[in-house]
Amino acid sequence: MINELGHYALILAFAVSIAQSIIPMWGAYKGYAEPMRFAQPAAITAFLMVGLAFAALTYAFINSDFSNRVVAANSHSLKPMLYKISGVWGNHEGSMLLWVLILTLFGGLVAALGNAIPPELKARTLSIQGMVGVAFLAFILFTSNPFDRLPFPPEDGSGLNPLLQDPGLAFHPPFLYLGYVGLSMPFSFAVAALIEGRVDAGWARWVRPWALAAWAALTIGIALGSYWAYYELGWGGWWFWDPVENASFMPWLVATALLHSVIVVEKRGTLQSWTILLAIIGFSLSLVGTFIVRSGIITSVHAFANDPERGVFILAMLGVAVGGSLILYTWRAPQLRSDAVFAVMSRESALVLNNLLMSVSCAVVFIGTLYPLLVELATGGESKISVGAPFFDLAFAPLMVLVLLVMPIGAALPWKRGDLPKAMTRIWPAVLLAFCVGAVFAMLRWGGPVLAPFAIMLSFWAIFGVLADLGERVKLGRAPFSESLRRLVNLPRSAWGQAVAHIGFGTTAFGVAAITAWASEDIRTANAGDMIPISTYEIRFDGVERERGPNFRVDVGRFTIFENGKEVGSIASEKRFYPVQRANTTEAGIRASLIEDVYVSLGDKQTDGSWAVRSYVKPYANWIWLGALIMTLGGLLSLSDRRHRVGAPTRARKQKVVAAE
Repeated sequence: MINELGHYALILAFAVSIAQSIIPMWGAYKGYAEPMRFAQPAAITAFLMVGLAFAALTYAFINSDFSNRVVAANSHSLKPMLYKISGVWGNHEGSMLLWVLILTLFGGLVAALGNAIPPELKARTLSIQGMVGVAFLAFILFTSNPFDRLPFPPEDGSGLNPLLQDPGLAFHPPFLYLGYVGLSMPFSFAVAALIEGRVDAGWARWVRPWALAAWAALTIGIALGSYWAYYELGWGGWWFWDPVENASFMPWLVATALLHSVIVVEKRGTLQSWTILLAIIGFSLSLVGTFIVRSGIITSVHAFANDPERGVFILAMLGVAVGGSLILYTWRAPQLRSDAVFAVMSRESALVLNNLLMSVSCAVVFIGTLYPLLVELATGGESKISVGAPFFDLAFAPLMVLVLLVMPIGAALPWKRGDLPKAMTRIWPAVLLAFCVGAVFAMLRWGGPVLAPFAIMLSFWAIFGVLADLGERVKLGRAPFSESLRRLVNLPRSAWGQAVAHIGFGTTAFGVAAITAWASEDIRTANAGDMIPISTYEIRFDGVERERGPNFRVDVGRFTIFENGKEVGSIASEKRFYPVQRANTTEAGIRASLIEDVYVSLGDKQTDGSWAVRSYVKPYANWIWLGALIMTLGGLLSLSDRRHRVGAPTRARKQKVVAAE
């Protein structure tokens, strides 16, 4: 009965979304108040119906209802409760339901909280959001119904993919989808603005919080996935340039550019056309990621489905959404001109340069990700090429170097017209401090890659540049300390958020540079009692013990770590076997710190009784994820700014709104 209730709720949500797509748009076109107001209850109702369906599927997973085909294929009665719940979105059908739940959540929030948004803009935005909802609800109902029944239910289920039975992967998809789907809101605002033919500071102020929310969620979602790959897959890396990793990274790059661009629209009333295009491309790349994961064109630990028919459906949605919005953009963009001017040396120019660097970076990742797939498609599978880390490192890294180099300078420049020498005098202490840090690392890591200290210097230049700019803004050293402190406390939260996010970016850049330059690796077979020398450590292999988990068997490798002959810790690495799925997973043993990780991965047992062991020393690895957390905190700080929560004043109406007859 619960399954049928969930299915019925989805059908109702589909019907309500169709009405939400048509009636408010018609009302905005005619200037009728009542049809426009219909968008609010429709958006909220659609969210409640999808929420009811999601609750019904969750109930089926928690209670191990194996008459439900999705539950039988992705759950098991012996699974811990956390993985029964995460199993709801650990499959294609359930993850699509989560996608639509978040989509309707954003629409419902705009309906409930956006009372000051001009009625025409609000009606059109919620109508576009409803159209996206119609497409995805149709996809679920006609190709991916999560409430299909099995005529002969099995006694027990097949269980969740063992790789997904991890706390990191339990929370990674919801955050990632909040980011992916959250970009639908700027997309809807952008298309609504194109229909209306108007983009101004008020529009930018309404778009900015939704872009911030999506960017922050996408940041933490990518970080969780990266950290999961680091400790779960046992290969010692934090990023592989996997197509699905890239599919989430590309929208993040565009969302970062969008956040900077929308500030220019809000503050200076220019870059409207470019900002609209970024909003469209950001959500389009989210749809591209959905297609990559669910079309069956790749094989990956991230892939949810291997059904070409579903891929064709998503490709059709992608064509309509992207093609339709770009056609509308081509038609309307020439009307979005601005008379605002700014000098080459100004904050506006710096933000434009940031946009260009982020956009080119995204284009590099896009080409590297899709080019092999296009070659294989064009040759009918006869030719296969691989684009791996060397290409991305060579093409992507220089662009990020430029971003780090320009970031503090751009923040120090004034709006409209600036003076570079004068701006540099504000942040010269950052140059000196960054050079000193780079010199210290060059001495400490003498003999390593030549460019590594330069990369470290750039990372700290980004961090110290933010601090120097804050000091200048509060007149540190030029006013009494109490006055500087008062100014610091009274800075807007959006300013704090920008500063914290930039510090987080520099922190992550430092971690990436350090782990890339100075990581150590050792791969060998070992017997109990063998010593494994690596970097400044020796790791003693103490042997393997067999244990049993709640739904798996596990071989636990014990290791003791020595530094300079002194025992400094011990770790355990696991090799798990899941009988239901007949699959193995690896749980790396990690002695983590902010200085460096000692990382050991237990491999397979060899015919001679020894074990394969992979050992690594990863300097400053945790700074990568610490930086992501700091960036997320910066986004949340900006989002908490009252100006973003209250919103912009109501714009002057283009036409008089009359009651529907």
